[in-house]
Formats: sequence, C-alpha cells, structure tokens
Amino acid sequence: MLESKLKKTCNLNIGHGQSENRLKNTLGFSKGEMMDRLGVLAALIILVVVMTIFAPNFATTSNIFGILQQIAVIGIISVGMTFVILLGGIDLSVGSIVAFTGLVIGLCMKAGLAIPVALLVGIVIGAVIGWLNGFLISKIKLQPFVATLGTMTMVRGMAYTITNGQPVYQLPTAFTDLAGFIGPVPKPVIIMAIVFAFGAYTLKYTRFGRHMFAIGGNRVASKLSGINVTKNEILVYITSGMCCALAAILLTARMGSAVATAADGYELDAIAAVAIGGTSMLGGKGTILGTLIGALIIGVIANGLNLLDVQQGPQRFVKGIIIILAVVIEEIRKKKEA
Repeated sequence: MLESKLKKTCNLNIGHGQSENRLKNTLGFSKGEMMDRLGVLAALIILVVVMTIFAPNFATTSNIFGILQQIAVIGIISVGMTFVILLGGIDLSVGSIVAFTGLVIGLCMKAGLAIPVALLVGIVIGAVIGWLNGFLISKIKLQPFVATLGTMTMVRGMAYTITNGQPVYQLPTAFTDLAGFIGPVPKPVIIMAIVFAFGAYTLKYTRFGRHMFAIGGNRVASKLSGINVTKNEILVYITSGMCCALAAILLTARMGSAVATAADGYELDAIAAVAIGGTSMLGGKGTILGTLIGALIIGVIANGLNLLDVQQGPQRFVKGIIIILAVVIEEIRKKKEA
C-alpha cells in the first residue's frame, strides 16, 4: 500500500517536472517565472487603468508615444543595468556617464568633428568608464557599490570641470534629428526596441549571456567550472557603459543641448526598472522582458504623476517605495521556494 502511494507520488512529481521542463523549453522560462511576469504585467495594466481614470489626457496617442519616448533613455540604461545586476553587481555611475558622454559628444561636434566620429568618441568613452568600473570590481576587488559610487562622483565632477558647469548647445540639426520621428513613432523608441532585442538575444542565445546567469547564481562554482569570471565581469560593465553612451546620444539630441546636471537620478530609475521587472538583486535570475515592463511601469508612474501635478520630491519617494516593495516581494518569493 505504502509502496503504491510512493510510486504514485513519484510519478506525479516526475510528471510535474516534465511539464515544467516542457514549458521552459517552449517558452524559455518556468511556470514560476511565468507567474512572476504575469504579476508584473498585471501591475502595469492596473496602473494604466488607474492613470486613465484619474490623470487628465493620459490615454491619448500623443501621450502614449510621449511615455515611450521618455522611457527610451532609461530603458537603454536598464538593459546594461540588467546585465550588471544579473551578475550580482550594481552600477551607480550610469547617470554620471550619461551626462559626461553627452557633454563630450557635444563638445566634439562644436569642435568641428563629423557627427559619426563624435558619436563614436562618446561610445568609446562610455566603454572606458565601464571598463574602469569592471577593473575596480574584478581586479582590485572593491565592492560594486563602493566602486561605482566613486566613479559616479568622479565622472560627474569631470562633467562640471570640462565645461565649467556651462551647457553645450546649438548642436547640428542632423544630430538633434536623432530624436525625431519615423512616421508616428519616435526614433528613440525604435532604437530602444533594437537594444532590448539585442539584450534578450544575448541573454538567451549567447555563451556570454549564459555565463552571466552562472556567475550571478554561484561565482565560486562558475570559477571551478572554467568560466573566466574576471573577463565576463569587465565585459558586463563595459556593456553598461556603452548603453549609457547610447542613452546620452538620445538624451542630448532630444534636449538639443548637453548639461552637466543631465540624467541626475537616472541610476535610481534604472535600478527600479530592473528590480520591478523581477531580476534578483542578488544575481543569477532575471529577464530583459521583465526589465522592459519595469521601465514601462516607471514611465507610466512618472507621466501620470506629472499630469497630476505631483512634484519631483514625492515622485522620488514613490519610486523608492516601489524599489523596496519589489525587493521585499522577491525575498518573500524566495522563502516560499525554499
């Protein structure tokens, strides 16, 4: 009798496991992960409904495209931030990198460099700052929080120094057109979609992506299995820096000028988008799709609060609460799984 019950239980468990494997092979994520995504998506839908009811002019076509355009910069930064957090790290310097590379690109164009060359210089500088973050963390063994806090302050200081705090404006029209439209769709939204597609492909289909999950899940085991943790860690921070430089191009083009105060606080928005999207702040688990939904939630909240005339202070307070809630929910879910 007991043997029969055990066999029945085992068969059920095996069946459940096979079902989980089939679902994961088909969709690319497990049932639990699918429920996480549906939960975040449901939160976004509820938020949109609430804002449609209470915020005037929220559900208009122009406002919806405006939200997408607003989140383009944060979204691109968040792709790099997702890589970093998957690795078990954090990057507080992203806002400063955006401001500094935007200024450098503007100064290069004002100095007479061709626009493609100026953009390339900005991308290279973003990569170099990202490399510095990776070097400090993987070689010098500084904590990611401390290392990127240092570069955040240092790079923001460089942004003020190279222009004496003055804005760089009167940029070429061919450059500011990067923030224009293709039909009804803003160009930054198209670029953001490409970056998200690149990020999702990298995580799902490349060895680099698989190594990120492995290192974030268990760094020691990854080393023992032959993964070059140091190299991958530096590459991840370089990728984050390059995402920041690309975001700087779009932000500077949209503003028509570059200022040292640009992107102040963007690190908070990027971290919030990643955390809300379900990426574990301890690393090893997360998706680009979740980050996209998280960025949309951040954009809808910011836009809705602006339409309701809520000041920046309360907006930051709300974002901080959302980050805390996202992490608390993640911890509760982990305890249930354990």
